Amino acid sequence: MTSHDMGARFRRAVCISNGIMRPVSRLGLACCLPLLALAALPLGAQDTNGTVARTAEAASPKGAFRVCGDPDNLPFSNQKGEGFENRIAELIAAELGDTVAYLWWPHRRGFVRNTLRAKQCDAIIGVPEGFDPVAETKPYYRSTYYIVTRTDRKLDIKSLDDERLRGLKVGVTVIGEDYTNTPPAHALGMRGIRAVGFDAFYNAEKRPEDIVNAVADGKVDVAIVWGPLAGYFAKRSKTPLTLVPLPDSVDRTGYPFAYNMAVGVRRADKALKSQLDEILARKRPEIERILEEYGVPKLAPPTSR
Repeated sequence: MTSHDMGARFRRAVCISNGIMRPVSRLGLACCLPLLALAALPLGAQDTNGTVARTAEAASPKGAFRVCGDPDNLPFSNQKGEGFENRIAELIAAELGDTVAYLWWPHRRGFVRNTLRAKQCDAIIGVPEGFDPVAETKPYYRSTYYIVTRTDRKLDIKSLDDERLRGLKVGVTVIGEDYTNTPPAHALGMRGIRAVGFDAFYNAEKRPEDIVNAVADGKVDVAIVWGPLAGYFAKRSKTPLTLVPLPDSVDRTGYPFAYNMAVGVRRADKALKSQLDEILARKRPEIERILEEYGVPKLAPPTSR
């Protein structure tokens, strides 16, 4: 299957019209996949304090690499610069001879329209390949959804076709109406497996890590989680967790589980895209170390288009 076909199936899977990701999100996708269908979230994006995100272009200093970022969405990014996308943005900015200037806007409906397309920022770190609203660089990592279980349970579940799932409590990230749901939610539904939904819309009460914590706390037996989210929070869990990747193939639902992730820019910004492609290729070892530090589970390195 070509990357174009994969992108088309992804668009149908998440109703692309994070973020990331509904990219999905955020895949991721709010939390299910970074930028998991950024354009399909509720209007009126607000930051985590309930105030409208900063949009003044004049607020960005000259000589800045202007990044559209989520202010509170670890492991991807936050305002403290603690996410791996923050780290990658800093690496890119240094190579450009710039500093990073953020436009903070949660991954909600209108994210691209109010940030990148409004020219309030110039790049989104972490968009799935095939995400129509942007021109994406060559991918810098590839991941998939993971089956997360408690290690001490020794469930050894390796497939969504495992019949034991029908008798277990299974957690999955959900978005809302069926046609906008995540690939694993579709896959479980087609198999007749009832699941506990964890909302991809995070707020003060609902956090991206809730789905992983639910496995650790025994609230669910199994969870199907986007790789970077699963790896980051499993690594920090006091309860040992086991992660098993879903296959890097198209499910019988017609949706893939694995995605290439890239940097998104405006389609007209061809020079910037070319610069970013060169930087991402040259700095691949450093990017790999950052992803490793954050526990991001990766599939085979993505191939260049």
